[in-house]
Amino acid sequence: MTAHPDLHTELRGDIAVVRLARPAKRNALNDGLVAAIRDTFLGLPDSVRAAVLDGEGDHFCAGLDLSEIKERDAGQGMHHSRMWHAALEEVQYGRVPVVAALHGAVVGGGLELAAACHVRVADDTAFYALPEGTRGIFVGGGGSVRIPRLIGVARMTDMMLTGRVYNAQDGERAGFAQYLVPKGEALAKALEIAARIATNAPLTNYALMHALPRIAEQPADQGFLTEALMSAVVQSAPEAKERVRAFLEGRADKVKKA
Repeated sequence: MTAHPDLHTELRGDIAVVRLARPAKRNALNDGLVAAIRDTFLGLPDSVRAAVLDGEGDHFCAGLDLSEIKERDAGQGMHHSRMWHAALEEVQYGRVPVVAALHGAVVGGGLELAAACHVRVADDTAFYALPEGTRGIFVGGGGSVRIPRLIGVARMTDMMLTGRVYNAQDGERAGFAQYLVPKGEALAKALEIAARIATNAPLTNYALMHALPRIAEQPADQGFLTEALMSAVVQSAPEAKERVRAFLEGRADKVKKA
């Protein structure tokens, strides 16, 4: 994993905690930090089975450091956006599921980063916004693809046209986060979820990360075939066979009402 002063990585058993560490700038993302995110997720040790993405200080991430775009021409802007795409691909389509622990600002590029994660846990302080529209710019970190899949095109359009800000409660109802917890508890809940995810068969997790979102975008006939192929691959793994055998022999827990 690449060392970077504004990105800290801690291994807790088979869970990697990756923390944005630029609190004086509300964890705003500059080019070096985005590249470090890419390299860190690309280089996670083989022992890691899930990751948690967190932000140091009062905010998860306030978005792109705007000081970096003021002198870019169109070509430079396009290449910059593509660099973000490559970095966040390593989060969404990397080797392990990623749980985001959200608090404070989840704004602009910070929301794009959160949307690349697989599970999002927010505490009561979280708020969501896409101020790019009022700043005369457009999302460039994959937000136009990922965020509508969470909340719909109409909500994202409204946010960018009007500067609307969602608080934690309304954001959870809209679909920004799957879990909402009291202030200060997002990281603990994210770690709990990551620990649960880490117990799954790795190939099943990989299928959920890589196949499921693509199946959702395919025409039905193609999706059914992709599902059948992935189902066959996953259930053929030795670990899958042992888990099914354990259930049939009464050695595995049955699903219970929550």
